[in-house]
Amino acid sequence: MFSKILIANRGEIAVRIIRACREMGIKSVAVYSEADRDCLHTLLADEAICIGPAPSGKSYLNMEQILAATVAMKAEAIHPGFGFLSENARFAELCAKCNITFIGPSADIIHKMGNKSEARKTMMEAGVPVVPGGKEPVYTAEEGKKLADEIGYPVMIKASSGGGGKGMRISYGPEDFEANFQNAQMESIKGFSDDTMYIEKYIEKPRHIEFQIMADKYGHVVHLGERDCSIQRRHQKVLEESPSAAISPELRARMGETAVRAAKAVGYENAGTIEFLLDKHKNFYFMEMNTRIQVEHPVTEMVTGLDLIKEQIRVAAGEPLSISQDDVHITGHAIECRINAENPAKNFMPCPGRITNVHVPGGNGVRIDSHIYNDYRVPANYDSMLLKLIVHGSDRQSAIAKMRSALGELVIEGIETNLDFQYEIINNEAYQKGETDTHFIPTYFPEYCKE
Repeated sequence: MFSKILIANRGEIAVRIIRACREMGIKSVAVYSEADRDCLHTLLADEAICIGPAPSGKSYLNMEQILAATVAMKAEAIHPGFGFLSENARFAELCAKCNITFIGPSADIIHKMGNKSEARKTMMEAGVPVVPGGKEPVYTAEEGKKLADEIGYPVMIKASSGGGGKGMRISYGPEDFEANFQNAQMESIKGFSDDTMYIEKYIEKPRHIEFQIMADKYGHVVHLGERDCSIQRRHQKVLEESPSAAISPELRARMGETAVRAAKAVGYENAGTIEFLLDKHKNFYFMEMNTRIQVEHPVTEMVTGLDLIKEQIRVAAGEPLSISQDDVHITGHAIECRINAENPAKNFMPCPGRITNVHVPGGNGVRIDSHIYNDYRVPANYDSMLLKLIVHGSDRQSAIAKMRSALGELVIEGIETNLDFQYEIINNEAYQKGETDTHFIPTYFPEYCKE
């Protein structure tokens, strides 16, 4: 087992990893930018080191600085968390060259599954159902339009290297295809330095269902059930839950087996997520694979009792999985609300600033993952997420009631947040009936969807 791990991240996920290390008797090293000098993860870690100025390109995305810090602090492994360098194949490769364990899959797997068109091709060869679309990537609007005409509108235009909703546009007909393609491609070039695009059939009003998988170095792969992530705005998740109200035990078993097959097809190791689209006829299609731990991993932990961060660390250290598929049991229901420093009434405009007062809820089945505290100043340089509020109940209705109570008790003053918006979602009648899809927010909250 490792004696010291460096966490190449910030905020709540860094705090989460530090706590897991502490419980395992592993020393932790926090890295921080100049803007994050007083962030909670720097205070909780055993050691902390500054890696550069506020812009992420000069700090949290600076591979050389992070590797130099790891060597200087004599850490044997790096946990990348999510975002930043967590799905960067070059960084994983550099870690290996420096004899530092990257807590995640290999560089080859990250590259293979991070490229959307390559991943799609791999899944088709493995017999995993995929959304109808092109087998090869496209580079020009002319190529894309020809393919779209063959597939049939509406189509989804996607960046091969995309993620987090970037580089994606829906085209409903030939008249808007070229503009949408060029906009998506420009976003891809700007965000990922890649002009490779692909085209697939757009599944209207699907559910976004993802399966958590965990794999060790010995070929053992298990799935830990599903998370329903259908409530989104602009392809960004807002609220997640497990299990999904739309999935029967039989469908869960079938989708879970498919997720395991997909992971085995690429020789996957460590934590990962297989993402599916589920249509109204209960047909499911592979969408993409995330080769890292997810923001919403706590809901899976709440219903399975498994600590995914600890399992990641054990697997990276060469230990076999601590569980088999027969050991996995989904108990009760969990919901997670992402509380962000943003103003929903102003197009979800980020709202950095000083937090003057925080009161967090507690009680049986209530969990807070966060890095904020009274007088903490939220920087403008990074993602706006302040905390994740997670609840667990005996069934979906009791979890909803618990989340309603917890949201009502949560207080964050000094800055604008989406707290009231989350409260509106939880109290929405369609949500309470489990009638959700990826168009839930535009359908029921159009006032928050102005361009």
